[in-house]
Amino acid sequence: MKRAAIFDMDGTLFQTQKILATSLEDVFEYLRQQKLWDSITPIDQYNEIMGVPLPVVWETLLPQHSHEIREHANAFFHQRLIENIQLGKGALYSNVIETFELLLDQDYLIFIASNGQTEYLQSIVNYYKLNQYVKEVFSIQQIESLDKSLLAEMILKKYHLTEGFVVGDRLSDIQSAKKNSLTAIGCRFDFAQEAELAHADFIINDLLEINSILK
Repeated sequence: MKRAAIFDMDGTLFQTQKILATSLEDVFEYLRQQKLWDSITPIDQYNEIMGVPLPVVWETLLPQHSHEIREHANAFFHQRLIENIQLGKGALYSNVIETFELLLDQDYLIFIASNGQTEYLQSIVNYYKLNQYVKEVFSIQQIESLDKSLLAEMILKKYHLTEGFVVGDRLSDIQSAKKNSLTAIGCRFDFAQEAELAHADFIINDLLEINSILK
C-alpha cells in the first residue's frame, strides 16, 4: 500500500540560509534607496519567524509599510532568491537524494508541502532535478487560509492516502502531521527551535535517520 512522505522545503530539504541573507539584504538595500528603510537588514528577525506564510513575514518585517510596498518587497525578494538558486548558490541538505531513493524503494509517494511560493519551489526542484523523485509540489498559495495542515490534507485526499509522515523543521510542519494523523518528524537543522521540535514524534539530525524510524 502506498504511503505519504511529505517534506517541507526551506530548512528541511533546501539550505535556505545559503541564499537568504544576501537576497534579503538586496531587498532592504533597495528599500533604503527608495527612502523606505533607514536601519539594518532584519535578518535575525527573519530567522526567528522562518517557516511562517510569506504575508506574515512581510507584516512582521515591515509593520509600518503599506500592503503594496510589502507585496513589492516580496516580489523583489523572490526574484533574487530564484536568481541565486539558478546561480548555484544554494544547496540541498546532506542525503536528500539518498533518502528519497530509499523511500521510493519502500513504496512511499514523496511530496513537498511548503510555505514557499510556487515559482520559487519549482526553481529548486528543477535545479536539483527532484522531479524524478517527487510526485507533486504543493505551495501554501493553494490554500486561502494559509493553514499548512490543509496542504497535507489536500495531498492525502488527492492521492487517496491514509498513512505516512511529515518531515519539517518548524511547528507548522509538526502540526500538519498531527492534524492529519500522520507521524511528525522534526529535523534539527538551521532554523529549528527546540521548543517546537519537542512536539514531534521523532527528531532527526540527518535525513537518512528517517529510514531507521520506518523500520
